[in-house]
Amino acid sequence: MSTSVLTPSTTSGTREGAFGNATSLSCRECGHLVALGPHYACPECFGPLEVAYDFPLVTRAEIEAGPPNIWRYKALLPVPSDIEESPNTEPGFTRLLRADNLAAELGLRKLWVKDDSTNPTNSFKDRVVACALSAARELHAKVFACPSTGNLANAVAAAGARAGIKTVVFIPSNLEKPKQVNSAVYTENLVAVDGNYDDVNRLASEIAGEEEGWAFVNVNVRPYYAEGSKTLGYEIAEQLGWRLPDQIVIPVASGSQLTKVDKAFQELIKLGLVEDRPYKVYGAQATGCSPVSVAYKGGVDAIRPVKPDTIAKSLAIGNPADGVYVLDICRRTGGAVEDISDDEVREGILLLARTEGIFTETAGGTTVGVLRKLVETGQLDPELETVVINTGMGLKTLDAVSDRVGPAATIEPTYAAFTATGLA
Repeated sequence: MSTSVLTPSTTSGTREGAFGNATSLSCRECGHLVALGPHYACPECFGPLEVAYDFPLVTRAEIEAGPPNIWRYKALLPVPSDIEESPNTEPGFTRLLRADNLAAELGLRKLWVKDDSTNPTNSFKDRVVACALSAARELHAKVFACPSTGNLANAVAAAGARAGIKTVVFIPSNLEKPKQVNSAVYTENLVAVDGNYDDVNRLASEIAGEEEGWAFVNVNVRPYYAEGSKTLGYEIAEQLGWRLPDQIVIPVASGSQLTKVDKAFQELIKLGLVEDRPYKVYGAQATGCSPVSVAYKGGVDAIRPVKPDTIAKSLAIGNPADGVYVLDICRRTGGAVEDISDDEVREGILLLARTEGIFTETAGGTTVGVLRKLVETGQLDPELETVVINTGMGLKTLDAVSDRVGPAATIEPTYAAFTATGLA
């Protein structure tokens, strides 16, 4: 099968500066360089490709003078210098919330929540999709598409509508209903597939190899798409006053987000924008789909694929593409990869909502629950400054907690009835 979705006839003639300061695509396994284009697998060893750059001098002042979205970091992304002129959803620069109540509950000295639920379609996927959309546009794609566990489908459908490009999104047929609706309102071309995410992804790859001019955000333009996650790392550092946190807990689905946050931290260090200091990276998975956690605990390097069985559907990728790189980063930085049960995921959702007023989806419940487990098991130092990432909005996964919440009491409209509840 071809490793390119867009044929040479549709990718020729990209304008100068189409990918900003990016210089090539580099294989993460053998280092082989490939020209910028719709490629995602190394022709030499079939390893994954990522974007390589020749960064200019970038200052804090230049970044701070930029727009209040991810394009303030455009010099560090594979996008053109005029990216703001192209219609997009302008995601990013979400709040970094000091979480003192949650910290007190867990016994942490200083805790922050990076809350990406306030992005345009209420998840961090708006970041990666914005970068993928730029690549698709520059490569003259005629269809913008993705396989998705939900949030990505929402983001792709919305971004495609904003850009005026035909959009087709593929999801597992058992996906949470709110996520299906959140995609279908933006596009008529929502396709439900009988199977899990890995089945959907295989189908998308097959379509990509056969159809001309289709840009699948997490297939043939994946190297550009993945770079959008770096903006989480950039923002955290900037919002902390241009410094890195001591510890950070990140949910793991494909593993791309965690690897790109680490890449962002390393880039900021090399550019002299933050002090070079140690930091620990932790990965969070649900036990029903925890191949990376299993490998970490087993002390092995290979990721054994699993069949997902968890309420955390946005993390339910049984064969994570970047799993081995997650292992490398967590081990290199002195972090860990941990997993929790579905009941603990639900507890994590309620804990974050009732301490900090943030209603997270199951991925965030997983991350908060894993944070608690890391503290309880002594894997995370409660005295060090910690950041936990909330990737999405809880309104998308209402079923996860709907049977655990409700009225404390149902009463007659009288004061006597109220006092009888004991709530006063």
